[in-house]
Amino acid sequence: MRSARSVTKLAACTASILALTVASLGLPAVAQEAAPAAPPVVDAPAAPAAAARANPLSESVAAVVNDDIISSYDLMQRMRLLMVTSGLQPTQENLPQLEQEALRSLIDEHVQMQELRRVEKAQKITIISTDKEVEEQIEDIAKGNNMTAAQLTQQLQSQGVGIDTWKAQIRADSSWQAWISGRYGSRLRIGDDQIKAFERRQAEAASKPQYQVSEVFIDAGRVGGMDVALNGAKQLVTQMQQGAPFPAVARQFSASPTAANGGDAGWVSPGEMPPEVDAALEQLRPGQLSAPIPVRDGVYIVYLREKRSGAKTALVDLKQIAVALPKDAPQAQVDAAQKLLVDLKPKITSCETLEATAGKIEGVVAGDLGEAEITDLAPAFQEAANTLKVGQVSDPIRTDAGLHLIAVCGKRQSGAQAPTHDQIENRLRGQQLALISKRYLRDLRNSATIETR
Repeated sequence: MRSARSVTKLAACTASILALTVASLGLPAVAQEAAPAAPPVVDAPAAPAAAARANPLSESVAAVVNDDIISSYDLMQRMRLLMVTSGLQPTQENLPQLEQEALRSLIDEHVQMQELRRVEKAQKITIISTDKEVEEQIEDIAKGNNMTAAQLTQQLQSQGVGIDTWKAQIRADSSWQAWISGRYGSRLRIGDDQIKAFERRQAEAASKPQYQVSEVFIDAGRVGGMDVALNGAKQLVTQMQQGAPFPAVARQFSASPTAANGGDAGWVSPGEMPPEVDAALEQLRPGQLSAPIPVRDGVYIVYLREKRSGAKTALVDLKQIAVALPKDAPQAQVDAAQKLLVDLKPKITSCETLEATAGKIEGVVAGDLGEAEITDLAPAFQEAANTLKVGQVSDPIRTDAGLHLIAVCGKRQSGAQAPTHDQIENRLRGQQLALISKRYLRDLRNSATIETR
């Protein structure tokens, strides 16, 4: 499992690096529209934590997870870490939300670490990150913020966050991601049909308006219902309007797979997100933050970074199979050529094998027409190029030169940077791993004995 951990280590480090680009560390925040006057700010929960450090006997039990105790000091420390890494300022209104989120994250980490220790013992393998590996991750995080590890540690401690609290979060996150990737990553198979389906959706969406979006998704099932999710989302919106960086908030509070990337959902088109979100995006201007958007199973907050109209110039990559016929060919000759191509069409299974398949038929010529703007094609070919999906073959098309089968091998919009095959595969794989991780953790929580006090 060492190799599995090394695969995910960079991703875990990147997420942690970005999670610390917050206002409290003097780094730039996401620009958001001005907010109404700030609610009263209360002091961070420092006194109980300080008292607990001075007198360990004053600590109480916040929760018990399968006989593992989460103390009030642990909870206070995690709340502080949440505030520092998300840029949220504590208020009377959001302190309960911060406490709930801190407790949920601690419970999840205890359940995860218990499972990892069980697997290590049962399979006699090493999954959990060692002290040295955690230190290396901290050094990478510091380097990404142009600091030394000692400077970063001191900065966190000045905010009241004990280094052991941060290390525990890093260890749990990196170890869990390593286990999920190691156990399931090699088993996942992203088929060409999935990649082609993704490419078709991209091509079809290219003519529609597109939105560059960052998202936070509050899972109602995780936080205790829609009312709780909606109230929490409202408080997060208020805090982000007051300067809390959207990426940092997304990493700490979002239940979407994009949380690891600071909520970056990339360019999306209508139909890719819930209808309620599509409707909200239509009303937003670039640089605006949405109000909370209730959907079936939770609440979204979206930040519209950029918007672009659908590209006007469609490019299509075509191949053809043709039977040469003069313009005045007898109808019997046309009918014979028609039957030849109709019988050949089902045998064309892909653009890659088109020439080889057609080459076996006497009187048939196959070739690559290359990429061209649809508007530049012969009128007889334009309808096929517009209506066919990538991978489809037309019915026979009559021109003055003969009869043709047209295969659409690719579509894109000029000026649009289409993702590569590998990028699409990695994106789909990441989505599947995130879904597996979510279900795995849900099952562990359901089977655990959890008491909160």
